[in-house]
Amino acid sequence: MDFVAGAIGGVCGVAVGYPLDTVKVRIQTEAKYAGIWHCIRDTYRQERVWGFYRGLSLPVCTVSLVSSVSFGTYHHCLAHICRFRYGSTDAKPTKADITLSGCASGLVRVFLTSPTEVAKVRLQTQAQAQTQQRRPSASWTSGTPALCPTPTARLEPRPKYSGPLHCLVTVAREEGLRGLYKGSSALLLREGHSFATYFLSYAMLCEWLTPAGHSQPDVLGVLVAGGCAGVLAWAVATPMDVIKSRLQADGQGQHRYRGLLHCVVTSVREEGPRVLFKGLALNCCRAFPVNMVVFVAYEAVLRLTQSLLT
Repeated sequence: MDFVAGAIGGVCGVAVGYPLDTVKVRIQTEAKYAGIWHCIRDTYRQERVWGFYRGLSLPVCTVSLVSSVSFGTYHHCLAHICRFRYGSTDAKPTKADITLSGCASGLVRVFLTSPTEVAKVRLQTQAQAQTQQRRPSASWTSGTPALCPTPTARLEPRPKYSGPLHCLVTVAREEGLRGLYKGSSALLLREGHSFATYFLSYAMLCEWLTPAGHSQPDVLGVLVAGGCAGVLAWAVATPMDVIKSRLQADGQGQHRYRGLLHCVVTSVREEGPRVLFKGLALNCCRAFPVNMVVFVAYEAVLRLTQSLLT
């Protein structure tokens, strides 16, 4: 049931957090934005509400599988560790056991999420890539004599990607299988330690928030523990998330980065160390309500099935 509960919780989380995820990706990949509200206003002015939901269909279709695998892997890995170390799956795990299981959960996710993340980032940043490609022609026409006015409004290029599936097929055709796993090294580093932090902090907070005489926290305790766990996980994940987004967006018109280390060095040299924390505030603001919903849905499904089976 951990797989089913994780799938339901994941879908609920995506529904809550996707618009802010779009803003986060654009802030991380585009230097033109002065802050969160600047990005929100610019996106709404140019693309209206739909701009915040670019690339949503693929994550919705895949997040149930990914979240199911994530929670299921964590639970089964923890059970195997407890059986191996203590002789019973019902034994209370240590913090090291939880950390190791959470890390394994994050690493398993990478093989499923990398193609989805590439498509999501490309679709979320597609409008910005088209704007940059139009700039040279705009500057050329502004310097030409007024004898031959150019109807630039009619020369708007069509979007390169018409949807998530078309984006995946196009990337695979143009860049090969490696294109679908672009940025996976940064994704591995992001998911490993962030999910270790995620599950460890959730377990510790649940233990602290459980009333005396009870074995589990109440709904309010789950809400607080889930929200805080999400914030802590994104706090440690943001630097690699910035690099991951830049590597995956790279390829729309130009290739700036040769790899993970080159992307880190180039980004820090051009924009300073603060670039690694772009979107941190937004990540934390988004993580709290999203993971509140994820864990409440997850725990609700588990407790419902337990009550039906007993």
